[in-house]
Amino acid sequence: MSPQAKFSVRSMLGPFRRMSKKSFTYRLIKRMAKSPLLSTICIAAILLFVYADSLMSNLPTKAGAGEALPSPQTMTTLPVEGGGQVATSLNTLPGSVATTPERKIEEETENEDPLIPPFKASVDERMEWFRRKLPELEILKSNELSEKFHGRVLELFNNNCSAQFFMVWLSTAQSFGPREFLAVDSLFSSSPDGCLLILSSSLDTPKGYRVLKPLLDRGFNVLAVTPDVPFLVKNTPAEAWLDELKSGNMDPGSVPLFNHLSDLIRLAVLYKYGGVYLDTDFIFLKDLSGLRNAIGAQSINQVTKKWARLNGAVMIFDIHHPVLLEFLQEYATTFNGNRWGHNGPYLVSRVMERIRDNPEYSNITVYPPKAFYPVDWIKIAKLFKKPETEADSKWTDDTVADISSESYVVHLWNKRSRELKIEEGSVMARLIAEHCNICENIYDP
Repeated sequence: MSPQAKFSVRSMLGPFRRMSKKSFTYRLIKRMAKSPLLSTICIAAILLFVYADSLMSNLPTKAGAGEALPSPQTMTTLPVEGGGQVATSLNTLPGSVATTPERKIEEETENEDPLIPPFKASVDERMEWFRRKLPELEILKSNELSEKFHGRVLELFNNNCSAQFFMVWLSTAQSFGPREFLAVDSLFSSSPDGCLLILSSSLDTPKGYRVLKPLLDRGFNVLAVTPDVPFLVKNTPAEAWLDELKSGNMDPGSVPLFNHLSDLIRLAVLYKYGGVYLDTDFIFLKDLSGLRNAIGAQSINQVTKKWARLNGAVMIFDIHHPVLLEFLQEYATTFNGNRWGHNGPYLVSRVMERIRDNPEYSNITVYPPKAFYPVDWIKIAKLFKKPETEADSKWTDDTVADISSESYVVHLWNKRSRELKIEEGSVMARLIAEHCNICENIYDP
């Protein structure tokens, strides 16, 4: 250390001369004057402390800079199945009854999803893993929050809804990104008086509330609710299946369990309440509230001109429709956790093929692919590209006009398109711009 630096440190002792020589501060500064290394370390520590204090003072609070979380509103009472009443409030902070330290840590860290099985595990290894994980799988249980499910659903749908919409989101709140938000945004563009229930424990949290807040601020009826799966499957063919799964004696399969649970929940919630179920990767173009007991074909047999495959990404059914019991029965008796789609789109195709000529189900309408799936997943990428030539521009204009005229919704096939950027002037950009309310982050993947 230079003489000048030594002088500066020694000069620091001046104000402390009057202090007792037993004082820790006095002894520390005196040692700094004698030890260049200690002097350097202490000065660096002081600078780090000052910088950290400044940094922390500029961080936003958890609620967001300038954002106040809502206070609980007047409580209302609603009837529940089996008698009695439940006190709920549609406008209270989602997840407010479960703000335990454990829930807070789970929300903030969003640890590895316990529903994803080990890679390339044998059946025995996977079942052993699943038995260990069972205590962590809150989605399979009824708890303090999920037991309020029915009352919260009834309260949402007690808002003169033009239609009851359902979505399921079993991933983290963090992964509910701009693309999923655009789906919800466009739903309220086509059905502003509809009510949307998102069955999701991760969005039924303060973080989830902030995700949906722009829509709530505009008065739209959207609510994320932690699903009560045992309640949803009670008195259905899937109740025994869930009990068997929870016993640990069933192979959950190599496909992540949340895929299979999403397939189950959509069927069960439609059976319990009736309405419109949709995946979170759609853009809404027309109001669906006028449709009843409908499902869409994904492909057509070019020879017979009859549907070849159906898809359960859009399903519209009356409450307690008998075909939903058929779906649930098929799910419970043919469950296969190793084949993607077996318990979802292939399931509805199998059941609908069996009952195709049964007059009991003659009130079901199978819509052509143009209605819900106007673009096949193999060709979806082209809709995200901006036109480069005059021919491209004409194709874009014609495609926008065709889809706008004949389709209710456009399926984005997220597994195929999630990483694609929506380019300005593309078919997708134009459709979204014409069917959104908030229209934020259109060009974010």
